[in-house]
Amino acid sequence: MTALDWPALMRAGLYGLRLTPEQFWKLTPAELRLMLGQGGMTGAMDRKGLDRLLNAFPDEVTGD
Repeated sequence: MTALDWPALMRAGLYGLRLTPEQFWKLTPAELRLMLGQGGMTGAMDRKGLDRLLNAFPDEVTGD
């Protein structure tokens, strides 16, 4: 496990994102990274991805 650079994270959260201290300390490190644009996010979902999601979680209940 790597150590977190708390001073840099606090600067990014409090000054960069303009979070209040209360908001900052309620976040997990993963949530903060996501807000800072880090964390391996991909682009927007395309139609193929939406179709897969709709097939996996249909709105209608089928069967008995």
